[in-house]
Amino acid sequence: MTSTAEHGYRIEQRGGDSRWFRRPFQIIRANLRAYLALNAMAYGLFLVGMGVGLMRPELTGANVVSLEQDGTSELVTWAMSNAWLFSLIILAVNAIGLSLVHVLLPSAIVPFGGIAVFAYWAFDTGVTLAPVNEVTALTMIPHSLTVLVEFQAYVLVLLGAYRLGMSWLRPRTVGARNRRQGYVHGLRQVGWLSLPALALLVVGAIYEALEIIHLVPLLLS
Repeated sequence: MTSTAEHGYRIEQRGGDSRWFRRPFQIIRANLRAYLALNAMAYGLFLVGMGVGLMRPELTGANVVSLEQDGTSELVTWAMSNAWLFSLIILAVNAIGLSLVHVLLPSAIVPFGGIAVFAYWAFDTGVTLAPVNEVTALTMIPHSLTVLVEFQAYVLVLLGAYRLGMSWLRPRTVGARNRRQGYVHGLRQVGWLSLPALALLVVGAIYEALEIIHLVPLLLS
């Protein structure tokens, strides 16, 4: 017969396991207005960028040339020989290059700083991906799912940056005695929200690699 202590331990263990799943959604529900506003900003600026790119195709062309000059296009061409390697590179760029370096680190130094950086990136990405010709229009058919999934991951990261800034500037609202405690509280929320964000980035990276290697050439053929 299982002892009471063992039974209690199993309940606590199950509760701890489910907490990893429930806690990020609790943070989202508690900050639903901010979450919806960040969604509107992220997807909205991307669409505005696409609109500008359609009206000014020379801007889209300039961005494409810039990607070729900085070696991005060459790296993509090289990595496309292996879908899993390509997925890892995409994941590293999205998780480390954008989410960590461009959103979270600036926000850890200047409150909400990374949100402003992302806003510019979202607009510029929309300009780059604007369907200015038949090839890019066909490419965006499968790539729209990549944008949907990966941007949702970025929104979760942005929400973490927002909560970090609010906890830092207004520690009393999270039950902290001072800004130092508020900052630590904000970092914890960043950590919780990073879990589903990373899961979405993994899914997005795998799909994006398969999409670029297999689906796009099939459409263009």
